[in-house]
Amino acid sequence: MRIARTLRARVIKQDEGGLAIHQPRSRVTPRIRQQSNKERAKVSEQAEIFLGNDLDGNRQALALSRANRHGLIAGATGTGKTVTLQGMAESFSAHGVPVFVADVKGDLSGIAMPGSPTFKHADKLESRAKELGMEDYAYSDNSVVFWDLYGKNGHPIRTTVSEMGPLLLSRLLDLNDTQEGVLQIVFRYADENELLLLDFEDLRAMLAWAYDNAKELSGAYGNVSKQSVGAIQRQLLSFESQGADNFFGEPALEIDDFLTVDEQGRGVVNVLAAEQLMRSPKLYATFLLWLLAELFETLPEVGDPEKPKLVFFFDEAHLLFDDAPDALQETIERVVRLIRSKGVGVFFVTQNPIDIPEEIAGQLGNRVQHALRAFTPRDKRAIKAAAETFRINPDLDVEQAITELKVGEALVSTLDEEGAPTIVQRTLIKPPRSRLGPLTVKERAIIQSVSPFDGKYDEEVNRESAEEVLLKKAQDAAKTAEEVEKKGREEVAKQPRKTPSMWEKAGKGAARAAAGSLASIAVATALGKKSSANPLRTGATAFVRNILGGLMR
Repeated sequence: MRIARTLRARVIKQDEGGLAIHQPRSRVTPRIRQQSNKERAKVSEQAEIFLGNDLDGNRQALALSRANRHGLIAGATGTGKTVTLQGMAESFSAHGVPVFVADVKGDLSGIAMPGSPTFKHADKLESRAKELGMEDYAYSDNSVVFWDLYGKNGHPIRTTVSEMGPLLLSRLLDLNDTQEGVLQIVFRYADENELLLLDFEDLRAMLAWAYDNAKELSGAYGNVSKQSVGAIQRQLLSFESQGADNFFGEPALEIDDFLTVDEQGRGVVNVLAAEQLMRSPKLYATFLLWLLAELFETLPEVGDPEKPKLVFFFDEAHLLFDDAPDALQETIERVVRLIRSKGVGVFFVTQNPIDIPEEIAGQLGNRVQHALRAFTPRDKRAIKAAAETFRINPDLDVEQAITELKVGEALVSTLDEEGAPTIVQRTLIKPPRSRLGPLTVKERAIIQSVSPFDGKYDEEVNRESAEEVLLKKAQDAAKTAEEVEKKGREEVAKQPRKTPSMWEKAGKGAARAAAGSLASIAVATALGKKSSANPLRTGATAFVRNILGGLMR
């Protein structure tokens, strides 16, 4: 990590001769310098995120203890949303709060590097910092890890088909209610028969089996038509052609890897490279919803902590709600409402505030509203709706101000220490300390090479799962049919079963569970972690569970 600090503390510049690494130029003014650890410590002592000053010079800030009450950053294109997001993300990081942010345009990658006085708009940044009285303003980098579902511009992110579940997968494949019901049955059968659904190959194999055994499934679970299975297969093929199959498999993401801090106590900023992902907006929205659901299911209840465990910025948030069925929208609403008690703050970033459903918008207590343009009737409705969400300021015509805001200005209202919204104020937004603009390819590669997760997720693992098990069963069935033809049914019936019986299956399952528990304890011991698992008890429990499960089938 010392190497990482050294690389990030420098300004990296690419020229015709290759990659040259230079120290910042000596003409940097004393006020604009690399931020010291002492200054970072001073920042961390403050229990708020500074956003800017209102027109009267009063400080506008977001209390860390209320950051898990969610928020909204809205405004038309080019009004400064991304700069606001970047400034907030680096401030959360400085307070030791990990951040997850999707980089949909590629320009947020610059958060990994310090800003520079040679930047063409550096004078405006420095002037704004001086205007806001930011005496400690200094260019600084951030601790960043890059992620990418496709594994090109960051560590690949994977989950298993089973973890995604039939509801989100149905949303992803744009299935109708009947097809979703069939997919639910396929998942149920796989679960009851210990067929692991890890990647698209497993799901494809299960669907092929369901197609061939539709009558058997219909008798046990309800109507399963070959037409519905075929429709799911076609959707799966279409979606796979977009590269979505890269998202499913192992090693699956460990959520705790998003909740890390570096050796300086800074929260790691997890940047999802989403430029290619945005070409498949449904995958983008479904992935982020899955991530929220995983955080909700994994993290313990903490109530209202002094600071969040993670702040999650959801850019292009309207994609989450476009054409979402009622059941899915209810799920989103429930997750957003309850995840705050897990210490996670969610900030929706969108152009138009009316893109967010009212049930969810009502939960967004911290708001930064950049300018909106009144070109259409819908724009006018959005302006009126945005104005009505703020606590009234008798000295400010909010509807008019929204249309007059300049770049770098916003209407700000946050929750105070009592949880009540503050009066909306027209605010000059603070400048970021990190680079505005994207990294070069070589800069990204260097930062990626010193990532703490280098090598952990990069190589895909393909263990035995549904595809292999079903293939083995098909091969055994074909071999048995051939033997029956040669030797006769009675002779073949005397031979041992090729497919394990229920009792053999239960015994092997128990042995695997016990071995897995022993392996987990061994790994935990090596890592210095304690484990309360009892391998004998776990094995016995698995044995009984497998027997009962077999008897019930």
